[in-house]
Amino acid sequence: MGRLATTDGLTEEQQEILKVVRQFVEKEILPVATELEHKDEYPTDIVEGLKELGIFGLMIPEEYDGLGESLLTYALVVEEIARGWMSVSGVINTHFIVAYMLMQHGTEEQKKKYLPRMATGEVRGAFSMSEPALGSDVSAITTKATKGDDGDYTIDGQKMWITNGGSSNLVAVLVKTDEGDDSVYRNMTTFLVEKEPGFGETAPGLTVPGKLEKMGYKGVDSTEMIFEGHQVSADQILGGVPGKGFYQMMDGVEVGRVNVAARAVGLATRAFELGIAYSQQRETFGKKIAEHQAILFRLAEMGTKVEAAHAMVVNAARKKDAGERNDLEAGMAKYLASEFCRDVVEDSFRIHGGYGYSKEYEIERLYREAPMLLIGEGTADIQKMIIGRRLLEDYKA
Repeated sequence: MGRLATTDGLTEEQQEILKVVRQFVEKEILPVATELEHKDEYPTDIVEGLKELGIFGLMIPEEYDGLGESLLTYALVVEEIARGWMSVSGVINTHFIVAYMLMQHGTEEQKKKYLPRMATGEVRGAFSMSEPALGSDVSAITTKATKGDDGDYTIDGQKMWITNGGSSNLVAVLVKTDEGDDSVYRNMTTFLVEKEPGFGETAPGLTVPGKLEKMGYKGVDSTEMIFEGHQVSADQILGGVPGKGFYQMMDGVEVGRVNVAARAVGLATRAFELGIAYSQQRETFGKKIAEHQAILFRLAEMGTKVEAAHAMVVNAARKKDAGERNDLEAGMAKYLASEFCRDVVEDSFRIHGGYGYSKEYEIERLYREAPMLLIGEGTADIQKMIIGRRLLEDYKA
């Protein structure tokens, strides 16, 4: 079977990395993904395999024991992993964002303390912005860090929708502080909060109640975090300076959008593969359903959407790797890829007919997973706001 969403112009090392990951997906993820997803079981063996492959340190510089690869390489790896099981790509996404934020904004002491252990997966990262009443308005966060006489801080508040909230042991948490500028966006600070993996009281004054029940995106843990007098030292402020948290988080989310777009491409690729395979097996009215024009046209649209989304992911990643601003490209890629992913998955579901509604068929799982990508790292409406404002900057009358 041919493959959609291939990329020319890769180095031999990039090609070898993708080959190894593809083999891992075929052997270790696809055969067990649906069973684990239906059980909502954490993919422990898969995660250990990814650690051995060095995936947790893929973009961490070699000086901190990582592989020092590009955002493009990472995005292509994510496509492969999400093709196997989208939840697994979620396991590494927030880890990657925290590592990126440390690389870009951390002090040298913070980089030396965490990055080598993040590269091996010993330290697993998660990041936390959202709150129960927050939605897309990050400026409305109420979780607060209060500075004490000794210079350290006490965090109080509740956080929501933290991917890897239970399995992580390092969480980048955005909170309000009394320090910084009068602007609401300049009185937020990112703290690097250490905790024990698991649920319950994972650190003094920090409780992770349990996994949130979800329609899809199962296996990976999504949680709340409740801070009640959690003590954290000033050394744990990302970059060492209060008031820069919002901009640090937005930088992380920007590359996270490339990740979500890549996940959408991977999921759509798998849905296309399932649809085109089934259409060449199923017969109606005396011929394969792929020979019916309605199905043939649907396959053509599906394949085109996968390729278009993939091309936008590659473009957004390459701009970031070149040191250029890519918020426009990342927003476009995330918006288009997630919308196209939904379309392709639904079309594949339709091709499967009644069997697509059966839990015995893989497309049923994909159908429940695709909606998460419509809201992760910003909804379609948020992406449109970002895209529209950037276009007005570029095309001033």
